[in-house]
Amino acid sequence: MTDEPERSEAERNYSLTAADAGQQLAAPVLPYLPRDPKRYRPRIGLIGCGGITEDHLTAYRKGGYDVAALCDVVRRRADERRREFYPEAEVYHDYRDVLKRDDIEVVDLAVHPHEREPMIEAALLAGKHVLSQKPFVVDLDFGRRMVDLADRQGVKLAVNQNGRWAPHFSYARQAIRAGLIGEVAAAHLSVHWDHTWVKGTPFEKIRHLILYDFGIHWFDVVRCFLGEREPRRVYASTAESPGQQIAPPLLAQAVIEYDDAQASLAFDASTRFGAQDRTYVAGTLGTIHSTGPDLKHQTLTLSTSEGYCVAELEGCWFPDGFHGTMGELLSAIEEDREPINSACDNLESLALCFAAAASAERHEPVVPGTVRQMVE
Repeated sequence: MTDEPERSEAERNYSLTAADAGQQLAAPVLPYLPRDPKRYRPRIGLIGCGGITEDHLTAYRKGGYDVAALCDVVRRRADERRREFYPEAEVYHDYRDVLKRDDIEVVDLAVHPHEREPMIEAALLAGKHVLSQKPFVVDLDFGRRMVDLADRQGVKLAVNQNGRWAPHFSYARQAIRAGLIGEVAAAHLSVHWDHTWVKGTPFEKIRHLILYDFGIHWFDVVRCFLGEREPRRVYASTAESPGQQIAPPLLAQAVIEYDDAQASLAFDASTRFGAQDRTYVAGTLGTIHSTGPDLKHQTLTLSTSEGYCVAELEGCWFPDGFHGTMGELLSAIEEDREPINSACDNLESLALCFAAAASAERHEPVVPGTVRQMVE
């Protein structure tokens, strides 16, 4: 018997993994935290004030961003956000009134894709920089036109792929970018959780809720991990979980083929007990392994020939991921460059996602880019 405190199963698993890796080392210091612009603090308009915007505004307030307008078709929601976060902001019912304001330079469009499409175009034509909620579009050709329009207007168009700045994903991205694990050979990500909270909400009407609305984060992260490599084919499937009481299938999986790498995604969205989230990235020089009970709490281990380290990660996906997306857009505007979460880049993630949904419908592999519209 010892006085050592009882450890969780995850901690015990990590101890076994670490023991196999050899000597424990100090974790590399990597720039994985959200980055703010040095001086640029434009006035921001938030269009759409639904539940998720609590995280948007929490992040923006933390970053010292100036949200000057709040807009929602249900005025009560905008009023509530103003009282809680930005008492000096003006409240609007019609998004067009926000776009008329010359002092608003950036708009955050936090509405559903079909409602958002005309707003994106109108905002760009009004000369505003735009942060679009994800998934960006349901039609890749429309998305391409919006990218081209932003270029013609001389403004930035970015997508709120906030998962890129979840601490474990962001640290892994930076470790791969720094060459710490060499060339990535495989990425395997799995999420086991309960997504039945969508019952009775508009999300329940999304045919491919898991592969598309939720899964776009993981398709996007896989693209970040694999870099510029071109995915060759995607094979995906969906199924209803036993006893599920909502319309969209809650079980989904996808395998992504590359010439010299592989990736897989597994989503079990009706896991009522013992939820778990795992990420495993294998490279020629090392591996990254992150696991936790949910999306917000992760323990990340980096293993190489020199030993292993366990990163002490700061922050949490919600709200820091939202800080990361807006901070990157504002930094890109200040530095006159493309944001790494640009709409142009995001079209590649959507092409992967659209191919997966089509594959699940057809029961055959699909080449990314050949499916131009989301299956609905």
